[in-house]
Amino acid sequence: MDAAAAGEQLSLAAVRDALVRLEDSVVFALIERARHPRNAPAYAPAGDGGGRSLVEFFVREAEALNAKAGRYQKPEDVPFFPQDLPTQLFPTKIYPKVLYPVASSVSVNDAIWKMYFNELLPLFTVDGDDGNYAETSALDFACLQVLSRRIHYGKYVAEVKFKDAPQDYSPLIQAKDSNSLMNLLTFKAVEEKVKKRVEKKARVFGQNVTLEDNVDKQDGNAVDSECKVDPKVLCRLYDLWVMPLTKDVEVEYLLRRLD
Repeated sequence: MDAAAAGEQLSLAAVRDALVRLEDSVVFALIERARHPRNAPAYAPAGDGGGRSLVEFFVREAEALNAKAGRYQKPEDVPFFPQDLPTQLFPTKIYPKVLYPVASSVSVNDAIWKMYFNELLPLFTVDGDDGNYAETSALDFACLQVLSRRIHYGKYVAEVKFKDAPQDYSPLIQAKDSNSLMNLLTFKAVEEKVKKRVEKKARVFGQNVTLEDNVDKQDGNAVDSECKVDPKVLCRLYDLWVMPLTKDVEVEYLLRRLD
């Protein structure tokens, strides 16, 4: 469910459904990127590109095209280079405003960018160079987009939780107590379930399917070494980065909720 289209029906259940669906997108994006090796030249500054790498050039140009077509109108769609976006050229649907106006300014894309290239990418791609730098850049952009969208859905989580219990959140917001807000937003049991679910999805989606598959493999019990992306990488991704960054978005949103 698209939370931005939910209007007054926005609920924690609706947002959770959207987050679960985005898990599929994250897993598939990593599987697609893993088809190619690291391809380090795609990340090297180009002599004729103003010192930018091919990947940065691709992301900037792709975001400019997306903006012209009307993307980045919803709070969960956050560009990595907002200062370079051109004017929208085509009309898009006007969604009900379900978030506090400050939501549009909440972004952790700088942290997502650094995490993806410096820490995540080496975990699920192999060393090597197959020369497909343009396709590599496009697949990196797809990974960045879906990770950013998933993490910035935290704005909806924060709004729903605030409306459900303003008496719990308002004193902490007024005191600017970010640590207590983080503790209030953290549910370890839920996080463990999420990690197990994305690991299982990576195991199921990432196996090579043949007509001779045995029952165990069909049930998602494939050996991890046979998967296109190590399922434990997805578990680690959510544990170390996706869920912590989502909570950072939630806290930042809440700290501005009463402005």
